[in-house]
Parts: sequence; structure tokens; C-alpha cells
Amino acid sequence: MQEWANQLCETRQFGSKMTDSKYFTTTKKGEIFELKAELNSDKKEKKKEAVKKVIASMTVGKDVSALFPDVVNCMQTDNLELKKLVYLYLMNYAKSQPDMAIMAVNTFVKDCEDPNPLIRALAVRTMGCIRVDKITEYLCEPLRKCLKDEDPYVRKTAAVCVAKLHDINAQLVEDQGFLDTLKDLISDSNPMVVANAVAALSEIAESHPNSNLLDLNPQTINKLLTALNECTEWGQIFILDCLANYTPRDDRESQSICERVTPRLSHANSAVVLSAVKVLMKFMEMLPKDLDYYGTLLKKLAPPLVTLLSAEPELQYVALRNINLIVQRRPEILKHEMKVFFVKYNDPIYVKLEKLDIMIRLASQANIAQVLAELKEYATEVDVDFVRKAVRAIGRCAIKVEQSAERCVSTLLDLIQTKVNYVVQEAIVVIKDIFRKYPNKYESVIATLCENLDSLDEPEARAAMIWIVGEYAERIDNADELLESFLEGFHDESTQVQLQLLTAIVKLFLKKPTETQELVQQVLSLATQDSDNPDLRDRGYIYWRLLSTDPVAAKEVVLAEKPLISEETDLIEPTLLEELICHIGTLASVYHKPPSAFVEGSRGVQHKRLPGSGGSGESVDSPDTTSAAGVSEAPPAVIPSQGDLLGDLLNLDLTPPTTTIPAPSSGMQMGAVDLLGGGLDSLLGGDLGGSPAIGAAFGAPPAAAAVPASFSAPVGGGLDDLFDLGGGVGMPLGAYSPPKTIWLPATKAKGLEISGTFARRAGVIQMEMTLTNKAMSVMADFAIQFNRNSFGLAPAGPLQVLAPFTPNQSIEVALPLSTVGPVMKMDPLSNLQVAVKNNIDVFYFSCQYPISMLFLEDGKMERQVFLATWKDIPNDNESQFQIKDCHLSSDTASNKLQGSNIFTIAKRTVDGQDMLYQSMKLTNGIWVLAELRVQTGNLMYMVSLKCRAPEVSQCVFQSYEAILKN
Repeated sequence: MQEWANQLCETRQFGSKMTDSKYFTTTKKGEIFELKAELNSDKKEKKKEAVKKVIASMTVGKDVSALFPDVVNCMQTDNLELKKLVYLYLMNYAKSQPDMAIMAVNTFVKDCEDPNPLIRALAVRTMGCIRVDKITEYLCEPLRKCLKDEDPYVRKTAAVCVAKLHDINAQLVEDQGFLDTLKDLISDSNPMVVANAVAALSEIAESHPNSNLLDLNPQTINKLLTALNECTEWGQIFILDCLANYTPRDDRESQSICERVTPRLSHANSAVVLSAVKVLMKFMEMLPKDLDYYGTLLKKLAPPLVTLLSAEPELQYVALRNINLIVQRRPEILKHEMKVFFVKYNDPIYVKLEKLDIMIRLASQANIAQVLAELKEYATEVDVDFVRKAVRAIGRCAIKVEQSAERCVSTLLDLIQTKVNYVVQEAIVVIKDIFRKYPNKYESVIATLCENLDSLDEPEARAAMIWIVGEYAERIDNADELLESFLEGFHDESTQVQLQLLTAIVKLFLKKPTETQELVQQVLSLATQDSDNPDLRDRGYIYWRLLSTDPVAAKEVVLAEKPLISEETDLIEPTLLEELICHIGTLASVYHKPPSAFVEGSRGVQHKRLPGSGGSGESVDSPDTTSAAGVSEAPPAVIPSQGDLLGDLLNLDLTPPTTTIPAPSSGMQMGAVDLLGGGLDSLLGGDLGGSPAIGAAFGAPPAAAAVPASFSAPVGGGLDDLFDLGGGVGMPLGAYSPPKTIWLPATKAKGLEISGTFARRAGVIQMEMTLTNKAMSVMADFAIQFNRNSFGLAPAGPLQVLAPFTPNQSIEVALPLSTVGPVMKMDPLSNLQVAVKNNIDVFYFSCQYPISMLFLEDGKMERQVFLATWKDIPNDNESQFQIKDCHLSSDTASNKLQGSNIFTIAKRTVDGQDMLYQSMKLTNGIWVLAELRVQTGNLMYMVSLKCRAPEVSQCVFQSYEAILKN
């Protein structure tokens, strides 16, 4: 469509008359016949007028395909304007009239040898836009000539045509050697030809992530940098994006490239500026920080980014989203430019909110006074959303810059005194976070907060206030009255408030047991017996269980010291940030999501990563060196970099939950049964029930802490079913086996029908088949044989079908398989060709087996080995896929996958997203590593796969999808 619009514009420019609009205003009906006559006229001028009318009708949506042969006849002309119009018509209608379009081929071939380079380029461009298979084969010869044409305009057009042809028929392009010709064009003397060749190769490489089309080396990079200075702005963007995919050998080469790219920062086009920033941000990773040039480069990056903020609001927003990523990676670039991000009164709300976010990221001890003065001003604005963000930003400043905490709390108290409802509620939410960051420091403000209790109507603010009352109950005289006031409307509260209220009252009971027995009894009853919410009910039962077992132990658990909240809770996770930095200037940098998260289709997406810092000019990929002593032969310890997500795997405890349930002693009452299937004893660190071990460990409970008698049997015996005491908690589910499908219909096998599936049972792969005799005669003498296949599958024994196999009889057969047969790569990889013989004939069919059948039981990697292997496998071998409409929690998903020998090595949670790191081992010894991301409330999973044989990734993904969705 873009091509068509461009040509239409070009064509309109040829006409010097200003009256072309008349072609679009005609209201005549039945004009097809008249146009047909005019198109066949002998007069050239009349023909041209007729073609213009046809194009005008086509542009406004009328169907003029009936005129196809007549318009094609007009191609034989020397008039460039007329030829462009006819080509425009052809591009639009060739797909609906493929047989007629062949008529135009001779003219195309002839035009590709025209002395006028404009006509040669026009012909090859149009042929590339006609997506008709029949024409494609005729395009090869003219395209080959145009790729080596003497005129650069023709060569640059032909370069783009190769990418279009590759999209139609990739195999043809490879067979004809066009890709090699395209690579040669990178060395062309004309910079625009180089830019188009790079653009074409980049587009082809995107659709084939594992191909090495753009084989960049220092010589090629030098040619690209030379062409960079003389290209058009879009050509520069293509070249800069290509440079961003290159990894320099050392810091010297990295500095050299940065020096030659830096002038692009002063370009008038913002897209060129952002592409240049992307290249510099990537190559800076290779530069030692003590290098003088490193400091110079930081200073040079700031002005162009600041200049982008003087553009229109939409461009400002794009620039701000990119700057947000840049300051998370390198805040020092813009640390002196705080004032640029101060909000203007006429900024749209989306620009205001983004500026606010960046202000917090740049806040430091040096500029905090300035920032707080601004934020206090923003908190008096009229825009409610903006005011809320501003108040929350003050709290974030307190958490980030410790020296400013007191000033921030004072500012928040001033805002609470304004009594503006939404301001007060936001202030209470952030003060709760400040209490978490600085315990026992600012609790004097609690009295002021309690005064505003009645005005709170938002769940988050109510939950925050309840947390404060529960956490500091011993300092609040009427804490029980305050919490009781919330309890009156317990069932009308949101889940967030209910959970917080339950925890707060249990805390209060543990601090003031004699005064609050009735209150805690009431809340536990509401949570466990009157609530439909499973989270609330489960938490209620756990608290009840803890309190009924030993209140002192409960105190150790519920009132345990809390970890301080982190300074920046909303930073993008480091590996994702690295990938987004590599996508600066694209939609990914605006969404703050990797392309795989919003680009439709399950095709593998290539991950991009920043190179490791060279530091001293050594090669980044230098091999491991042994110690000087040379004594130890133990594998080298893997020392993860700080902030490395995978590095934390080494510290995670992944002991499987115990599934054996201790049998209660005969004298033990119901209240002492372990509701959590053996998990609670490890939580408390002692024995269960009324054992004196707890008392000995924690000291005897004071008389005041007597437990209400009703705690001893809180729920009357229904808990066994609720917690599934008889079943194993955390046990892996059975291995997935797809449902049977018909492999060989009776119509193709003289009455023999075979349906089947594959299963892995006790470590043995089985081909499970149902044979049905739909013939009129008895069948016997069965045998089976496999063709060579990707994983060497072969029958481990004969096909045993009990004779006689009479008409209308069905027999179930399980054929054990081995993996020691002959190997040949199949397409698709899991394809299996089978021959079945009986007394009637030999029959052939093919089927596909799920690759999960080949996952071995010993596929669980050690954590250190996993980490080292993940880092060792090249990033180019990583593919990412989406699994949509999946309703499982991360634990359920892990259990289901483990049933099919996909083992979870570690799990961690980042910003509400569970990340499972998994390994599996194929029968041929290939290891596949996976990262499965599960976002609470999001039905789409993300799975990243890394493997030394990346061609298996698609099959592994299909198994993931099948296992999790069945």
C-alpha cells in the first residue's frame, strides 16, 4: 500500500496541470464500457486520460478489474507517466487476475533493459510488488541484471526487490544466489545502495533469526561507517540499526566506532538520533570507565536527548520513554539535567507522568531539595491522577535518598493537613512504605494518620492504614477499637483489605492477648467459615493452626523482623532492561516490553543482549584459564554479576516439599494435626502438637497468653478434605500423552484402521495403537517398520497382534520403542514414517510424536551447571514463544511439566511475575534450558528456550503448550 501511495504521488507530480482532481469527482454510471473504448483508442493522449480515470476509480474503491487486458495493452509506451499509471494498476489487480498478469511479463523483461534507468528501476520494483507465484520465476533474470546495473538508482531498487522476493519465495532467492549478490552490494561505491542492501539483509535476517546473513566483520563495519556520512536519513537509520547488532572485538574498536557514530547525534531527524544513542549505549559497555573518552561520551549524549524534549508532545513522549530506560542503565548521563524534566502547565498528562517518573530516577542528595519543592507544587494541581503520582513520588524520594526522608515525611504531613481526600489516601500509602524502610524512626506521625481514618474509602489506603495499626498496635492505645471498626463491614471490604485486617488482628492478639481474644476469634471465624475467597480462607486456617499449636511459636512467625523494602521497587528487571536498551528507538522501547511480547505469531524471536564490559581490552569471550598452581581440577565456580537474574539461582532453596504426613499420636487432639502436610514443622523449627519441644525452644508462654479453649478444635474435622491430607502436596502429575488420532484410515488400507498416540511410561517410549478390522476378511501376519528419523526411533520388539483378527474387531496394541535406530533429519523434526504389513498388503502412513516423549528422567541439572551452561550457549540460540490462554499457577505448571520430565531448577518472583528455570535432556544427549515466566492474572505465559541445537526449540515449545493446556 505504501509503495502504491508513493507511486501515485510520483505520477501526480508528472502532470503539470492542476486539474487532476476532476478524475475523482465523476459520478457517471456505466462508464466501464466507455473507458474500454478509450483505452483502445489510437490517440496517445486519450489513452493516458482513460488510464488516469481508471486509476482514480480504483483509488476511490471502485472495481475496475474488468479492464485488466485493456490496461495491460497500454504498457507498450514510451511515456513514463502512462507507464507508471499502468504499473500502479498492475500492482493492485495482478493478485486477483494471475493468469492475465502473465501477459505483462514480456514488457517487464523488455523494460528492465531500457536505456532509461528510471524505467529499469520502475520495472523491477513493480515486479517485486506483484505477489504472484507464476510471475516470480520470470523475475529472476531481470533482477540479476538490475543488481549489477551500472546505475546506482537501479541497484538500490533491486536490493529492496530481493527482500520482497524472499518474502514470496525464500527458497528461490537462495537457489538463485541473490543473497550473495546482496552481501556484495554492502561494498558498493554508492552509499544509498549500501543502505538499501543492509535494510534488505536485515529484514531477511529477522524472518530467519538463526541464519548468519549479516556476517559483520571489521572490514564490513568500516564500509558501513563510510557510507553512513553520505546516506539519506532513513539510510542512516538502517545502517545504525545494523551496527547495533555488531559486537566489537575489544574496547579500542568499540571506541573507534563510537567516535564515527557520535556526529549523528546532532542530526535533525529524531529517529537518527535515537538509533545513534542505541549504538553508543551498547558499545559503551565495552569501554573502561576510567578512560577519558568514556567521560567525554557521557557528556555528548546529554544534549541530543534534551533537544528531543522540545519537539511535539507525541515525540516528547517517545523520547521520554527511551530516556527512562537510559537513566535506569546510566543515570550519570542526565544527572545534571533535572530541570529539563520539570513539568510545564500545558504538558499533556502522559508527558507529565513520564517526566515525573524520570525525576524520581534522577533524584539524588544534590538535587533533592529542588525536586521536593517541585513535587509539593504538583500536589496542589487540579489533575487528580497527576496529584496522586506526585504524592507517591515524594514517598519514593524518601525511600531512595535517606538524607531527605525527614523532609519528605514533613511534606507529606503538610499535604495530609490539606484534608483533600485523595491526597490524604495517597500520603498514607507511601508513609506505610517509609515505615518499612526506616523502622522506629517516624512513628510519631501515627497519631496524625489515625485522625484521618474515617475519610479513607480506597482499598489500598485502607489496607495501608490497617497494616500501620497492626504493626504498631503496642503504641496505639485504642488499636483494638480501630480494627474492630473495620471488622463491622468485613464482607463488604476488598480482598486486599480483608487479608490485611486478618493479619493485623492476629498481630494485635499476639501483642495484647488478654484484651483481644474475642476479636481474634471473630476475625478467624469470618475468614474461615463465612468467606468464599480461598486465599483468605487458607490464611485464616494457617493462623488458626499456628495459634492453636503454640502462640509463642506463632509470635516468632507472625511478628518476625521484616526485610527492608528496596530503594527502587519499580526498576525494570536487569536482563529485560539490557534487551530493551538494544531496542532503543523502536516500539519495544515505548511499550517497555520485548518485541516477542506484542508481535503476533509464535515464530522464535531472537534475543538481544548488551556485550560484557571488556575493561582492559581483553577479548570478551576469552576461555577459562586454570589457576597458576594447576592443582584443583574441580569445575570453576560460577560468580554471577550483581543484579544478574540467573545469578540468584545459586542462592535459591528448591528442596521439594515433603509429602509424607506424620501420623498423629493416639492421644493428640484434632487441633494438633499438621494441616500443611509436613510443612509447618519446618516453619516453626520444632515438633508439632503439644510437644514440649516448642516450649523449650521459645520459652514457656506467659499466663496472659492463654489460648481460648475453642481454638483446640476450630473447624470440626473438615480440614482433612480442605488440605487434601491424603494426597501428596507438590507431587508431579502424570506424564502428558496426547489423545489418539487416526493415523491410517480404513479407506486407504483396505479396511485396516489404525489410530494411536505416543506415551512414556516408566522410562519406556510406547507407541499405543488401536487396530480396527473394517474389512470383510480375517487379518494376520502383522509386522511394522520405521523409516530413518530425527531421533533414531525404532521398534524395540515385534508388533504383536493376536490372531485371528476378525472383521469388526478392535485390538489395543502397545509397541515399545528404542532410540538406537538410524538417524536422518526430518521435516518437521518430529515426523515419523511408518510401514505396516499384514496378509493383505503393505500400508504406509506418517505421524508426529510429541518431543516430550524423548525427555529423560535424569534431565535435572545442577544449579551451578545450569547457570554456566545458560551463559555458555550463544544468545543467538535463544528463542522466545508465547503460550496463550493458560490458567495455571506457576506451582501447578511446574508440577505438570515435571510429570513429563521437564524439571524446575529454581523459581523466583520479580514484580509479581514468577520465573521458573527448567532443564530437560533428550534421548540423544541434547540439553534444553528454559525460562518460563508466569504473570499473576495474565493468561499469557512467556517461555524462552536455549539449546545448542536451536532447531529443536519449536518442537519443545509445542510440547510445553500441549502439556500446560491439557
